[in-house]
Amino acid sequence: MNDTRNCPKCNTPVETFRNPFPTVDAIIQVADVDDKGPGVVLIERSNPPYGWALPGGFVDYGESCEQAAVREMKEETNLDVVLSGLFGVYSDPDRDSRFHTVSVVYLAVADDISRLRAGDDAGKARIFPLTGLPKLAFDHGDILDDYRKSLNKAERKEK
Repeated sequence: MNDTRNCPKCNTPVETFRNPFPTVDAIIQVADVDDKGPGVVLIERSNPPYGWALPGGFVDYGESCEQAAVREMKEETNLDVVLSGLFGVYSDPDRDSRFHTVSVVYLAVADDISRLRAGDDAGKARIFPLTGLPKLAFDHGDILDDYRKSLNKAERKEK
């Protein structure tokens, strides 16, 4: 969608563009949670929209998506992570009630999961088994459903 605004310096009409905001999320994988199977790290958001979510955030200008994912994991969970792959791109214009975002979602593994602590705009950080997830913000329930399906598919291939 294009819009016209006046230049703040010369007052000449200038065409502007409304583009989606690039974001990143990461599925920090945990092999086994209290003998309940695989799990993931989630954060409880301190800002609207409230709720539990995958750790993630906005890509800063001049930063790659990979750099943003590693930075956001450190800021929100205190974890140093290694990105193990691209999981998917989620771009439904309604995925975030505030504005249109496009999220690049990575798979990640923490160097030391015992360092998990909430930080930045995360009120809490916790590991949840995939079989016991809380209600999730944004489209993160859909993302983790897709993740579960990918694990099941990989498990069937191994057999």
